[in-house]
Amino acid sequence: MSIKTSGLHHVTAIGGDPQRNADFYTRALGLRLVKTTVNFDNPGTYHLYYGDRSGKPGSLMTFFPWKDAPKGRHGTGQATTTSFSVPETSLGWWKRHLAESRVETSQIRDSDGEETLTFLDPDGLKLALVAHPQGDPRDPWDTKLVPAEHAIRGLHSVTLSVSKEDATAGMLTDGLGLAFEHQEGNRLRFSAGEGGPGALVDVLVTPDAPRGLVAAGTVHHVAWRAPDEETQAAWRAELIDDGVNVTSILDRQYFRSIYFREPGGTLLEVATDEPGFAIDEPLLELGRALKLPPWLEPQREDIEAMLPKLDLPSENNPR
Repeated sequence: MSIKTSGLHHVTAIGGDPQRNADFYTRALGLRLVKTTVNFDNPGTYHLYYGDRSGKPGSLMTFFPWKDAPKGRHGTGQATTTSFSVPETSLGWWKRHLAESRVETSQIRDSDGEETLTFLDPDGLKLALVAHPQGDPRDPWDTKLVPAEHAIRGLHSVTLSVSKEDATAGMLTDGLGLAFEHQEGNRLRFSAGEGGPGALVDVLVTPDAPRGLVAAGTVHHVAWRAPDEETQAAWRAELIDDGVNVTSILDRQYFRSIYFREPGGTLLEVATDEPGFAIDEPLLELGRALKLPPWLEPQREDIEAMLPKLDLPSENNPR
């Protein structure tokens, strides 16, 4: 491929109760709800976007939350861990903070020179906080519960679980332009662009694991960055020329998207950095009101009647 991604754009997962989801990600993890909208393909459910102050690509974790969603199953053919980047000296603070939030965590582990703390969100989604020794210069969202000195800087990496690595590795290197970094046991690491937090993916080879089932508590898809629509269109053409089954370019209001599956089964997306989340509400008011794309506005009354009430925690308001 002549086109390469610079890193992760966002990770989208399936959640359960929307209020519980918003409380956990804004209060326990200290992220900002930067957009309250709906699943454009199924507007009877929310699409909630969490990230830094403005929702910059690489900071975003998003959810389709259904209150009565069935439980998913972790396994091959999906992203099984989403990791966030935090300051190098902050994991002890996070372990105490999450305990106060009644979140059970692992022991702090050292792997690849990085310290890692793992835990589950309220729906069983596997998450990790990673302290990278080189640091992370990205600006965090600052709240009273999670001050800036300890706050999440953005996405660190995702882990894809596969039964065989060769075809998935080929898609990452040839289809996305990632570089193979190293292998440790049954885990292979790849990096995009200049590497480091926000540009990493691990491939975990587990041939005896069950096939994953995407439902509540699992990742729906992993999105990678394209700088603009022109690059995305050229990228799509190259993927098609290589025999990849790719969707048409879809308007997601805040970015444009194409989707395809890597050979191991995980759904991937290439999303544009532009135009961003401030196109339909001021930066200081991000996430406070339900936003709909123009083609769904005529259905607003019906959509609002279908959606459960969502009380935005005060931590989402700028100081």
